[in-house]
This record gives sequence, structure tokens and C-alpha cells, in this order.
Amino acid sequence: MAKALVLLSGGLDSMLSARVLMEQGVKVTGLTFTSHFFGAAKARKAAEQLGIELKEVDFKKEHLQMVKNPKYGYGKNMNPCIDCHSLMLRYAKKYLAQPSPCQGEEKVYDLIATGEILGQRPMSQNKEALKTVADYSGIGDRVVRPLSAKLLEETAPEKEGLLIRGKLLGISGRNRKKQIELVKKFKIKEYASPGGGCLLTDPAFSERLINLFDYWPDCAGNDVELLKYGRVIWLKLKKSRDNVKVLVVIGRNKEDNEMLEKLARKGDVLIELKNEMGPTTLVRMLNNKSRIENDILEIDIPKELKKSEMKLGDEKSFKEIINVLALLTGYYAAKARGKKVNVQLEIKN
Repeated sequence: MAKALVLLSGGLDSMLSARVLMEQGVKVTGLTFTSHFFGAAKARKAAEQLGIELKEVDFKKEHLQMVKNPKYGYGKNMNPCIDCHSLMLRYAKKYLAQPSPCQGEEKVYDLIATGEILGQRPMSQNKEALKTVADYSGIGDRVVRPLSAKLLEETAPEKEGLLIRGKLLGISGRNRKKQIELVKKFKIKEYASPGGGCLLTDPAFSERLINLFDYWPDCAGNDVELLKYGRVIWLKLKKSRDNVKVLVVIGRNKEDNEMLEKLARKGDVLIELKNEMGPTTLVRMLNNKSRIENDILEIDIPKELKKSEMKLGDEKSFKEIINVLALLTGYYAAKARGKKVNVQLEIKN
């Protein structure tokens, strides 16, 4: 019995690829990944529905480095799909059976399969791009795309008789009519919507990420995580030879507030209302050496506030930045408007 490792995202196409192989009697195992931009939750549900084992790989650090400087560039937003798929396949290659007396228990899979469909995405799923992904990953013709295999060159598993080419499919393009027919055939009850699992395809998040890479090229995963929660503002520090940018995130709800407190690290400043319900504001500056201590500020919060009057685009001292953000923190708590409130500053140690 042939054994296949299928890259499982939780989306319909990867699930169908697994089922097409299972129809041939192939023993299928799923492989999914966790990064700062997508997780494994949908893949877990998909694997459970398919009744297959699922391997999970956390490649946050390596994936972030790739996203910063992809060899083959980005798609419409910040999605480096060719590089991303290649990176996943390089991990999958570790599980491929190889003619060696020291294979190891994990190197037991005869082929790697993906849910990619020829022509579904013009930049990353044309014939040239699919071949690039296979070659760049180092797997070459042991990568099978079961849903489009009949339209692509014959792969090694087909030539070796591990797969019957006639039982693979020839789907192409963006029309999903054939996939819906297969859903009914295979009785798949639940699947993730296409293209909705990766933050790098989201225009708003991509804009935040572009700014982060521009202002802080050496940013780490924790910095990226901050971009997911609340209002993001960049401020300029006065009298800075290196044109230092200060990252500010203001929580929009309870979940944002809790995550900002969880993500805060040494040197960050947390700003909160002391006696009122309201947002948590996190202030981060790389190599923060500004002298500021835990404090409570008494602030008059106006009923109406024009951001233009606050001149957020102007350079400010760190103390001026803190005072402005204390005012904003109070203003974003609707019940605090028109009142004098106490705003608490906490420096993370």
C-alpha cells in the first residue's frame, strides 16, 4: 500500500486531494503548519472528518524570515505563495522514504500531495509556478497534485505504479463546480472557505505588516502578533538620529486588551484607565532607553476630539507621546468623555 503525506490546510481542495488518493487505497496522513499568519485549527477539523492522522509543524520563526524576503516575491498583498508552498514542501521532504539503510521511522511516505489546482491562482498555480515550487523544495517529481494531475507531467509515483493516473483528476481554473460535485460524492459535510485562512492575503493586515518591515526590519514574531489586535498607530520620536518609530496598539475590546497584556514585554508601556472600563494601550519602542516610571496621570478627556489637532504625524518626545496616548486611551472609553480620569502607566519589567 502506498503512503502519502498530504499538505492539509483545512480548505476544500486539500481535503479533496486526500480523498482522491484514499479512493485508490493510498494510506493518507495529513501535514499542517502553524505560523504567525495561519494556524492548524481548520486542518485538525478536516483530518478528523477524513479520519486520518495529522502531523503538525510549528515553523513560525523560519516562515517569518521567508516572508520578509521571499525569493519569488509577493502576490496581490503580502502573500509569498510560491516561497511559502516551497517551504512547506521542504519540511515534508523530511518524511519521504529514501533508499538508505538509515531512513528512520518517519521516512516512510512514498509521495507528497497538495491541494493545488492548475490555473486557480494565476501567479502561484500556473504550470511554471507549480514546477518551481516542486523544484525549489527539492522534492521534484514526487510532488503530486491529485486534482489537476491529468493536466500536468506524469510524476514519479505514477510511473512507479503507486498511483493510477486514470483515477486522478484534471481540474483547472477558478470555477468550483467540479469540487462541489466531489463534496457530494465523498459526503464531505464541513470545510473551510477558500482563501480565508492566511492573514497575508488580507489587505488591511498587509498594510500594517509593510509598515512594520519598513520601520523595524529586524522585527520578531512578538512584534508581528501585536498587529492583530486593536488600532495600530506609528509615532515619530523627537531628536532621534535614526528616525526611530514608536509602535502603539490600542485595544478595541476585551479580547484585544487581554492579548496586549499577554504580549507585552520588558520595556513596553501599558496605559489603562484606573477607575473606568476602557482600552489597554501598548507602547513599544525598540531599545527603549527613555526614562519613565510607573505613574498615574490625571487627564481631562474632551467630549469631542479631532486627531488632526493632536498632530500625531509630528515628532514628539517620549513623554509627549505618553501624554497624547493617555488622552487617546481615555477618549476611546466612551463613558470617560467629558470627565477628568486617572490614567495608569505600567512599565513592563
